[in-house]
Order: sequence, then structure tokens, then C-alpha cells
Amino acid sequence: MVTDDPYAPWPIVDAPATWSLERSTVTTGSGPVVVHHRAGPDPVLLVHGVAGSWTTWTPLLAAADGAGDRGLVLVDLPGWGASPAPEGPFDVDHGARVLVDVLDALGLPAVDVVGHSMGAFVALHLAVVAPGRVRSLASVSGTTTTTARAARHPWRALGTLPAFTLLRAGLLVTGDAARGLLRGIARAGLLPLVAAPVFTHVRRLDRSVLDAFVDEFRPELFVAAARTAATYDVGRWRAVACPVTAVVGRADVFARVSDLDDLRRLLPDVRTAVLEDCGHFAHVEHPDAVASLLGLA
Repeated sequence: MVTDDPYAPWPIVDAPATWSLERSTVTTGSGPVVVHHRAGPDPVLLVHGVAGSWTTWTPLLAAADGAGDRGLVLVDLPGWGASPAPEGPFDVDHGARVLVDVLDALGLPAVDVVGHSMGAFVALHLAVVAPGRVRSLASVSGTTTTTARAARHPWRALGTLPAFTLLRAGLLVTGDAARGLLRGIARAGLLPLVAAPVFTHVRRLDRSVLDAFVDEFRPELFVAAARTAATYDVGRWRAVACPVTAVVGRADVFARVSDLDDLRRLLPDVRTAVLEDCGHFAHVEHPDAVASLLGLA
């Protein structure tokens, strides 16, 4: 899909009042999580990915006019954004349970779910284990089948998903020091070089996007998410009964266009789209197109 919309037109902002969002802390089985939410009809649950938080969705909200009068639920998963680290192990099962706990706390029986990157993986699992809670599902730059294969077979993945594989290997070596290294790179003015594989036009991004990329990166949780993907049976997604929309960028280095072929084989009701001139953050790089594809504009 070619779009004439401007590239990355909106900054990432921490301004919940702009969309009449209330901040709450919800107790879950993995510990407290911070949720920004707004009551309204046909609520939408937005689940961020690695190097993300609720604020990563603000360009999409800007493009979608705050999603009109619809209800909104934006979750900082345990360890990301303002939520403290999870209490104990955290995998895709725990992630789905956290979302159910949040919906229960807000009194929402069912929602439309939109997930980015790792958040799409968690959203798909939520649709498997709690199908009654998911009216529809959208995967935006979702790390799905290729990522799962790369996590299981890292040596083979050097040829199919090198960015993911090399990043994972580097984080296994550097451990907790990786976050400090990334901040040092940012202070040296070299962050655009590091972020260039993730965004197609890194020098056209608002500074807030790169600042958020640094602030929200959690090396230990990235490694844990990769470990979960390595053991996950994506065949379970055949049980997803709700309508699914899957959007990827042509230049995504953490997902592949071929993932859409896999999803068409696995999911009974899926609609797919490829965005040209787009990397791994479709909702930041082309928020107008994503809002239109998801029916939010």
C-alpha cells in the first residue's frame, strides 16, 4: 500500500489530558500496572511492543482524532513505561492474564485489541486463551511467525531476520549494561545510526520518537520476550475466531512480509496490508494509513 500521507507527522507525547485519559494503577497477577483509560462505546485496547509504552500510541491517536468518542485503554505492561518490573517470571501467558485483569478492573467484558510488535504477539495469545474478551484484533508491525522461528533457530535466522538475531545476541552479551550503552550513544549524537534499521527515515523523525526509543528500551525484557517466542506454538493461533487485521512495513527488520502469508494460513478471518516506505513502527511512521486500515479514522 502506497500512501501520500506525510512520514511520521506526529511527536510522541506524555499528555493524557489531550485525549481525556485517566491514569490508574491496576493490581494484576504479575504486579501493579499503570493504565491510561477513557470510558466510551466500543472500547479499544492498545498494547505496546518492546521499546514502547502507552505514549508510543500517541501519534496514532493524533491521526485518529483520539479515536472519536470510543473508549480507550492503554496499558504499560509490567516493566515497561511507568509500570514496575513484573513480580516473578513473565511470559506471553502472564501478559494475556495482565490484560484480562485490566479489563476486569475497568469492567469491560470485550474490546477491540490493537497490538504493536511484541504487543501483537500477546494480543494474539489473548484471543486464544480469552476469546470472549476480544471482539477484533489488529497486529501492527507484529513480531509473529518469522520472529518465533528466529528465536528458536538463531543461527539460521542470521539470513532471514539478522537485525533481531544480532540484537538478541548482543543483549545476551552486554546484559543490563546495554541500556547505559544506548544512552551513551544517544548523548554522543549517534542514536540515528543505531535506530536507522528500525525506521525508514530516521532523520525525519521528531526528536521525541528517538527519545522515547531510548527511554523505553528494556534489554532484559527483550531477551525474555525472545525466549518466550522460541517456545511458543504459533499453531495455537488457528483457534482465533475474531476478525484480524495485520499490517507490516515493507522495510520492517523485525518482521517480514512473508509473515502475512503465514497468518493467512493460520487465521480463519484475516485481512492483511503492506505499507511501503515503512519500518517497524507503522503507527508512528504512517499513523494516518494505519488509522484508516483499522477503521479508527
